[in-house]
Amino acid sequence: MKFGVITFPGSSGDLDAFHLIKDVLGAPVEYIWHEERSVQGFGCLVLPGGFSYGNYLRGGALARYSPVMSAVIDFAHRGGLVLGIANGFQVLTEAGLLPGALYTNADGRFRCQFTTLRVEQTDTPFTRNLDRNQLLSIPIAHGDGNYYVDPATRQQLEERGQIIFRYADEKGQTTEEANPNGSVGNIAGVCNETRNVLGMMPHPERAGETVLGSTDGLAIFNSIIKYWEGSR
Repeated sequence: MKFGVITFPGSSGDLDAFHLIKDVLGAPVEYIWHEERSVQGFGCLVLPGGFSYGNYLRGGALARYSPVMSAVIDFAHRGGLVLGIANGFQVLTEAGLLPGALYTNADGRFRCQFTTLRVEQTDTPFTRNLDRNQLLSIPIAHGDGNYYVDPATRQQLEERGQIIFRYADEKGQTTEEANPNGSVGNIAGVCNETRNVLGMMPHPERAGETVLGSTDGLAIFNSIIKYWEGSR
């Protein structure tokens, strides 16, 4: 399986994702420039973090209209795996591939720190190597990570098991203090109904080597690889 890391003007997490996939995991990976109109030949697309198009209007609003996004949307609708990280999560909500929206952090500050994530669901291609309620140490780096859905949509997400990660404390409790941005329900990551598209604000690609302070992000990428190997 080959990963494709999509690069928009202003992306920054593309380098981190490419390094983790190629140099740490040893998996095939290529960059995909935002002006490309085909994603043929890829098994999983990664929309990285950063500040696509300078986050003018709002995070992901302009990147959603990049030429490559038509191919990404078609790829997702055909069951292809799509992982949106931070700004990539914002792009996926803007494109309608994931529910909800991401607003300015509740305290109005850019937050760059490690967070603890509690795994809520393990029946996705992205979490099959994880255990439910497992705690992961994954960093964040965002100013607009405050995830919101209306109460009816949140109820649907709960019922359909689409909430994949929540911010928690070191004991696994989803407290207000553990929530770095004010996201409703401490939600840190969600998937679509068919479970092949995942968006998350924390950066698993920056938690893949001991020198970085955590290797917990490897489990997410290894899950993708194992899923692909099993599905073939």
